[in-house]
Amino acid sequence: MVETLGMRLKRLREKENLIQSQVATIIGMDKSAVSYYENDSRQPPYATLVCLANLYNVTTDYLLGNKSGLMDVSGLTSDDLELVKILIDGLKKKNNMKAGR
Repeated sequence: MVETLGMRLKRLREKENLIQSQVATIIGMDKSAVSYYENDSRQPPYATLVCLANLYNVTTDYLLGNKSGLMDVSGLTSDDLELVKILIDGLKKKNNMKAGR
């Protein structure tokens, strides 16, 4: 089964432990719009797609199913990867504090 944009959006939202109304508030739209997007009833405009990608820390390509959305870490040592993980975790904590989560 091919994962749709709506399925990806819902999975990413649940992974972040958010409810639809929280996503709507964060990106400045009605909860019903988030529901329409997650149910594949409507497609988000480009600007909204970018906001959602930024919220979930993925690429728009990933949301649209074009690429995995994962960083290429080939060539990094295990020490390099550990530093990247520490940086990502720190940025997530900072952003969660800014968002009031």
